[in-house]
Amino acid sequence: MDTIKGKAWKFGDDIDTDAIIPARYLNTSDPQELAKHCMEDADVAFAGRVKPGDIIIAGKNFGCGSSREHAPIAIKAAGVACVIAPTFARIFYRNAFNTGLLILESSEAAAAIAEGDEVRIDPASGLIEDLTSGRSFSARPVPEFMRGLLDAGGLMAYWKKRLAE
Repeated sequence: MDTIKGKAWKFGDDIDTDAIIPARYLNTSDPQELAKHCMEDADVAFAGRVKPGDIIIAGKNFGCGSSREHAPIAIKAAGVACVIAPTFARIFYRNAFNTGLLILESSEAAAAIAEGDEVRIDPASGLIEDLTSGRSFSARPVPEFMRGLLDAGGLMAYWKKRLAE
């Protein structure tokens, strides 16, 4: 898994799946359609301003609420390369890896990185660098198996690839 570099978008604690992708848009499973409404109830302009490779920095318990896979799909389809938070709701954590979205837990990075900062991440080592402030942080490195899921694009793509081998 390659190093990631992007702009930080900051969100608070307890961002639930309804804020990530509001229920009124769950009549589709098309990733690009979901991306148009990503984070709409937390920041109405987010989907129009986020760029491929950008990074969400959030507070504790990110992804709480309903156990919908639409939430990490919307984030990934919007171009977000990684979400960093102190903690994630457990079902969101699993759904993120199942859909191929990198997430990292780091209380220090989540508290210190500001909106708009340039951030670089090495998923293999867990190193998070705030290039704007010059500070570095550690997250638990993504285990090799989980990096395999991410590299393949998620659980289904991983198993399709494995079965074809």
